[in-house]
Amino acid sequence: MHDRRPNILFVMADDHAAHAIGAYGSRINRTPGIDRIAVEGIRLDACFCTNSLCSPSRAAILAGTYNHINGVTSNSPDFDARQPTFVSLLHDAGYQTHLTGKWHLGHGGIHDPVGFDRWSILPDHGRYHDSEFLEPGGTTVVRSGYTTDVITDVAIDWLKERDRSRPFCALVQHKAPHRSWEPAARHADLYEHDEIAEPPTLRDDYEGRAAPAREATMRIADDLTEEDLKAFLPPDLVGDAALRWNYQRYIKDYLRCVAALDENVARLLDYLDDDGIASSTVVVYTSDQGFFLGDHGWYDKRWMYEESLRMPMLVRYPREIRAGSSSEAIVLNVDFGPTFLDLAGVDVPGFMQGRSFRPILRGEQPADWRTSMYYRYWVHWDVAHHVWAHYGVRTDRYKLVYYYAEPCGQPGAHEAPRTPAWELFDLEKDPLELRSVYEDAAYRDVVRELTTELARLQEELADTDCAPVRDVIS
Repeated sequence: MHDRRPNILFVMADDHAAHAIGAYGSRINRTPGIDRIAVEGIRLDACFCTNSLCSPSRAAILAGTYNHINGVTSNSPDFDARQPTFVSLLHDAGYQTHLTGKWHLGHGGIHDPVGFDRWSILPDHGRYHDSEFLEPGGTTVVRSGYTTDVITDVAIDWLKERDRSRPFCALVQHKAPHRSWEPAARHADLYEHDEIAEPPTLRDDYEGRAAPAREATMRIADDLTEEDLKAFLPPDLVGDAALRWNYQRYIKDYLRCVAALDENVARLLDYLDDDGIASSTVVVYTSDQGFFLGDHGWYDKRWMYEESLRMPMLVRYPREIRAGSSSEAIVLNVDFGPTFLDLAGVDVPGFMQGRSFRPILRGEQPADWRTSMYYRYWVHWDVAHHVWAHYGVRTDRYKLVYYYAEPCGQPGAHEAPRTPAWELFDLEKDPLELRSVYEDAAYRDVVRELTTELARLQEELADTDCAPVRDVIS
């Protein structure tokens, strides 16, 4: 009997900001391959990560749990891959499973991928060219070529060899466009004669915000290296001229890496067409979190500010999703696993803290769908970026953030911030998050309501072991 369960093709980039995707209205590039998923499926406009850091977000996606539950609160290899994941549950239900590309959850022993029929992963971030791949049994394989192309090659080769009597779940996880942004040779001159539009907050002076924004060291102006920029700053450029030069060097290489991603997504979609399985395959394109593309003068992620918090999430499944649709429902990375299980007809286990958004994909938002989300960045004052640990709550209009002063046992706690701090943003009036209104008397009731909601979410999710808001306000 023919198995009617859908295939799942999950494509995840690393640090690919939604505002560098054409379907999300990018001002700086076009991505026709990736955009095709949105044209033929749905674009989720309020998809957020629960921790804007690579390993924690990947763990949340796999396990369907927040980081205090799955054990991955930083980029240290703390993921016990033996814990149930949506992949292992699909495998147990008869799906054939494959992983290629960036794993970034440790390797060896309990950290090696579990629940995959076959896997081939990059060690840590891997290289952009001629990268090593780790495989079961401690085998290391060096594959020549540009890594974005190679990852896709491996995935397509596996798809060609699969058992066609059973559905598949294939994870294609790219290292691009992660730092240090090394493009393929074919894209070396892309944008060479273009002036990429600057973000409106490139020259943010951090006035109107709490101290953490001023103290971060991830600035386009000062903190990019010669390795990042592939050149030395010309000595005659100073001040704003140097900032402009740095931004153009950075953003062009970033976008060149995205160009290869886009081409390879197109290759995967073409394969599904050629194989006759496009209509029976759920195709997902996402990134492990957002990224600052000069926004607020920064690169990197970590913060609860929108550019870092927001994830691209495009889904195509012709059997259920109306082409060209969109949704503003709040969807989280912990929801991915439950959704894939739901689509596959597999029961979602009670330990998963996310919720299937399959109804939203069909244009049927449940009446009791969440109206707020909880975020926590755990790494306290790391040596490289000086971002304060913080947690917060976001609704459709407001965002309340608390920067707490306790390291909570996190690695890299080199210096404790002086005083805890709060920020409140009215996203309707201030979408660029330039002025905190936490101290504004007109928002006193909003602060009270959001603080109560933040405490409720921490209790509901059982994240109350370190600096919970109930103790802060008591």
